[in-house]
Amino acid sequence: MGEKVVAGAFDLSDRNQYRRKLRACLTGLERLLEEERFDRPRNLMGMEIELNLAGPDGLPRMLNAQVLERIASRDFQTELGMFNLEVNIAPHRLGGRVLDGLAEEVRTGLNYAHRKAGELDAGIVMIGILPTLNKADLVSANLSDVDRYALLNEQIVAARGEHFALDIEGVERLTCTSASIAPEAACTSVQLHLQVTPGRFADVWNAAQAVAAAQVAVGANAPFLFGRELWRESRPPLFLQSTDTRPPELQVQGVRPRTWFGERWITGPLELFEENLRYFPALLPLMDAEDPLGVLDAGGVPRLGELVLHNGTVYRWNRPVYGIADGVPHLRVENRVLPAGPTVTDVIANVAFYYGLVRALAEEARPVWTRLPFEAAAQNFDVACRHGIDARLRWPRRGRLGGTVEVPAVDLVRDELLPLAAAGLDAWGVEPADRDLYLGVIEKRCRLRVNGASWQAATYHRALESGLGREAALAATTKRYCELMHEGEPVHTWPVGLREPAVPMG
Repeated sequence: MGEKVVAGAFDLSDRNQYRRKLRACLTGLERLLEEERFDRPRNLMGMEIELNLAGPDGLPRMLNAQVLERIASRDFQTELGMFNLEVNIAPHRLGGRVLDGLAEEVRTGLNYAHRKAGELDAGIVMIGILPTLNKADLVSANLSDVDRYALLNEQIVAARGEHFALDIEGVERLTCTSASIAPEAACTSVQLHLQVTPGRFADVWNAAQAVAAAQVAVGANAPFLFGRELWRESRPPLFLQSTDTRPPELQVQGVRPRTWFGERWITGPLELFEENLRYFPALLPLMDAEDPLGVLDAGGVPRLGELVLHNGTVYRWNRPVYGIADGVPHLRVENRVLPAGPTVTDVIANVAFYYGLVRALAEEARPVWTRLPFEAAAQNFDVACRHGIDARLRWPRRGRLGGTVEVPAVDLVRDELLPLAAAGLDAWGVEPADRDLYLGVIEKRCRLRVNGASWQAATYHRALESGLGREAALAATTKRYCELMHEGEPVHTWPVGLREPAVPMG
């Protein structure tokens, strides 16, 4: 949810001053690009996983501050809701046994956090949206007690000028309103970072946009919200609507939402940062004392603090990131498409699929984005979110005929994208054993048409058929999910249904 900030009041001149400072930061970024000041290729990837806290009953626990105190590790941080945590995985070089190493690191960290949460009768849950959350859980009183969340909520609410309207129609329909951005806290994601040179940035970003739909189709894990069965991946519509600063009048005028897929392929990184300034007013006009152009004139590397902060309040599904490490600036593509979970093995399988596929597509002689209209990529993303593993996606036709063809996502992934992902992992130098293990998980999901979302939905309906009411069925599904998540076998192996016959509520 953006950079750490300290809450404070803004006067009427702050936004004009901030706008001028943003333009100076953008000029500074342009100069850094022109002067070729960015880090050399290092094949670095990073990962963040957002988590939920739930009790043995499957219900959310508003205990993140207390759990973090017990965890006592800088790798774990607060997230927007009191039932959220985030774990940050240190950057790793892509190659060798990196995938198995990541799996072990994540597994060790989550098991430790789970034990510490257990001291408070809670546990760690990796899932896109916790099925047992209800509207009463997602109110401003349950936002984490951190200045940046309070200030962000205040500014988005002020920009909106009225309650946020949630209206999502899938298997069922949910309509409700919220007085705060708290419903966004329901969305828990895996965020994947890839450090790239400026020259490769556009190819990697375009490739990531093109494959976002396939990522969601095989990885969907958020079919429920507020007791309703909605899209197979309900995070994107929820995120869009719960952070939407546009009242209805601006929506019909075509003003862009802050949660945004984008509208075109790009040719360089500056375009995305420039779009963020052009289309989106500042939410947090907090001024940094740094003079970015003066720092550049003196031969230094500017932090570009205002640009970084503003960039963090525009929620692209593939976000450009500027950073500095060891005094050298670098650029990253942050992939924000994937939900958390279901298991560590599933998460690492999604990681392998993404990094392998993006590498292969970014290096194709005839890139996919020259053959796939951007509008088709955006529509694919929407369709994949709605239908998950059962989605049908448009993809460039093979051979000389050109054009696109609609194909089942599972066929596209198995027949075309998994071989590309394998070639991409080979190009990174990943060990074949790791490559085959984790891409094999994706292949089996496709063959069996099972992912986290399909398992949740099937188990929930089994619970209903056994006589449980809606809330009890969601709680039972969540409890069974947690049991299987901590056993660790990938989701395509999970038996559908509850461990024991459900007992009807009297």
